[in-house]
Order: sequence, then structure tokens, then C-alpha cells
Amino acid sequence: MAGEGEDAAKVIHVKFVTKLDSPFQAPSSSVVIPSNVTRLGLSSIVNSLLTLEKHEAFDFLIDGELIRMSLEQFLLAKGISAERTLEIEYIRAVAPRKEEKPSLHDDWVSAVDGSSSRFVLTGCYDGLGRIWSSPESCTHILEGHTGAISSIAFVNSEGAENVTVATAAKDRTLRLFKVDTAESGDSTTRVGAYKILRGHKSSVTSVAAQKYGSKICSGSWDCTINLWDTDEATSELSVSGKRRKGNNQAEETQLEGEADTTFVGHTQCVSSVVWPEHDVIYSCSWDHSVRRWDVPTGKESLNLYCGKALNTVDVGGEGSALVAAAGSDPILRVWDPRKPGTSAPVFQFASHASWISACKWHKSSWFHLLSASYDGKIMLWDLRTAWPLSVIDTHKDKVLCADWWKGDSVVSGGADSNLRISSGISIS
Repeated sequence: MAGEGEDAAKVIHVKFVTKLDSPFQAPSSSVVIPSNVTRLGLSSIVNSLLTLEKHEAFDFLIDGELIRMSLEQFLLAKGISAERTLEIEYIRAVAPRKEEKPSLHDDWVSAVDGSSSRFVLTGCYDGLGRIWSSPESCTHILEGHTGAISSIAFVNSEGAENVTVATAAKDRTLRLFKVDTAESGDSTTRVGAYKILRGHKSSVTSVAAQKYGSKICSGSWDCTINLWDTDEATSELSVSGKRRKGNNQAEETQLEGEADTTFVGHTQCVSSVVWPEHDVIYSCSWDHSVRRWDVPTGKESLNLYCGKALNTVDVGGEGSALVAAAGSDPILRVWDPRKPGTSAPVFQFASHASWISACKWHKSSWFHLLSASYDGKIMLWDLRTAWPLSVIDTHKDKVLCADWWKGDSVVSGGADSNLRISSGISIS
């Protein structure tokens, strides 16, 4: 009899709620479920309540926190009573539902930009940038660098047939390209730079475009951050150059530019720069620091020290104010500079097995970001749980770069020489 009583006690009354639209609305009445059910079990229960034709994976939250253990363990860990009817919110699981065909390059894919809804940019160790309209359609090749491309970025990309692209490379230069996206047909168009930016004394590691402006910034192994103007009218020099369009070659003027401003402060390689606000730049370095710079004055306004050489930094999350950075250990760290005593990260995620090469916030979510690593994996994170929501392991070697694309896809490149696109990711 005692055993029967114990079994009877191991059930919980729950009510499933959601902000999802039909057909994902479960009945509002409460149900009785086993207390030892896991997330997968909860997902099966909701699917049975919904009577969907195709099984849908769900994640679950109680009091705003994601469940990543059995329901019984979660309630015990959080001190939540199981005697009342629990309200459990369900959302579509944050995981790819489709893997697109990989796009093979001639060498390592070292840079990617998914900030345009129309195109993906890739930079490669063969010294070429590429513009992709879909996984199998490379519309333009950006040529001219004599070293591996380390970073690539749209300067402007939305609402215009002509887009401007900036590249940074190990040949110590940056190059600017104007691309007429309307002229791309069935063949791939080769484009030369309209402007070469010289001034760094060592390899250029990173380039970022000013938000709502015409400038770009770059970080380098020479420990500096340079600001550049992308306008043709501001060029100091001009040299004879060639731009090739299709099979026709035409002699054109190729401009050269010098840096407008140089920010000095880092003592090791500036590995990554981002420009999230008009007058604010963030950088990270192998000197173990993340720094925030005031653009008008060139002064440093924040210095976060983490004790590890850093490869990547990004700013996003709540109020676009959280700083994520990672590098020479498997830990992704997140700081909130708005909090007093910001030297310590407010979140740390430690599921990778090697150095982290990239991290990116989702542009429309306070909670979601991704990380890519030399362990060959991309992990999707939610600040409401310490475990990754999903692990993308389609690359066969180190992942060198990753970004979000169109809000529901992840684009990535690596030492397997492939651009990969993981799509169908639901971010709610």
C-alpha cells in the first residue's frame, strides 16, 4: 500500500500555456503528468494534446527559466511546490529544421556576414570575397587581395541595387567594393575594389561598418583600431587599376585611402571590432580585454578584463547593451556594463571543447546568441539556461566564423572550406 501511495505522489498537475499562434495552441485545461518527465517527454505530451500531423519539438519554461532536467529535479532545484497546478509555457525549440547543401570554396572559409536578408558574404583564405544569394548561387567574386581574407562586412545592403562591401585581409589592407546586384545573371560576376585602404602595419583581423553612417573601423595585429571613410570623394590618392566585369576588362581609376583616426590602447592583437551605435565602437584583443571607445573623442570609456586572449566580441541582448566575448578557452562570457562592478561576467557558458572563434547575438531577441568553436561545433544559447539549446555539428573541421541570417538561419564557414546554412530555427 505504501508503494502505491508513493507512485500516486509522483504526478503533477500542470497547465500548458503558449504565446504561439494556431495550430500550436493546446487546450487550456490542466492535465496530470509524471513528475520525472523530461523535456522530450513534455514535448511528446504537448504534441499529443495538439494532434499535429508532424511532430514538433518544443522547449519549456517555468517562471521564465528553461527546463533542462527532469521536471521533478527542476522543481526541487528551484524550490517550487509541486502541490499546486504548475503553469508551464512552451515555445518552439530553437534548433535547425533543415541543413542546406554546403557551398564548397577553394580554401578555408574565414569570414561570413549574414546581416543582409538578400545575400550572404564569405571571405576565404584564397584571398577572394564572395556574395551568395542562396547556398548554390555565388553571384559575385570580390578580387584583389594578395593575402587571406580575415573579415568581411556589408557597409550598406538593404533597399538598394548597389551594395558596398568591405574586406580585411592578411595583406595589411582593406578593400571597398561597389556591387550592382541587379546585373548578376546565371554567371558569376568578378568585381575589383574601387578603393584600397592602407595604413595598418600588420595583418588586418576585423572590419565593421558604422551604424547609420559611411565609415568603417578595423582592428589589426599592429594593436590599433583605424577608422576609414568609404566615400570616394574623400580619397587621398588614386592609382591605375582594373575592375573586371564578366569576361570584359575595363581600365578604371582605383582609389587609395588613409585612416581618418587611429585608436591606441590595446597592447596585443586587436582580434575583433563591432560598431553597434553611431558613436560607440567595441573591440577585443589578445591582451585579455574588451574595450569600448567613444568615436568623437577616441577615448576609451570601458575596459573589461577577463584573463584570456579574446578572438571575438559582439553587443546585443536586452537594450542592445550586453557584451559577449570569447577566445582562447571554451567559455563564452557575457557582461552587462550597466551593472555596477561590471568586471565580472553576468553569464558564462562552458560547453565547447576548444577555443571559440565567433559569437553573435540574435538581432530580434534579448536572450539568444550563438558561438562557434575550433571543436567543430556551433552552439545556440539562451540566457535563461546554462546548457546549449542546440548544437550544430555539420562542419568536418574547425568552425572559423558564424552569423545569423534572415532571423531563422545560421551561416557558418570553417577549415573544411564550406559555407553551411542551417535553417528553420524558430526564435520566439
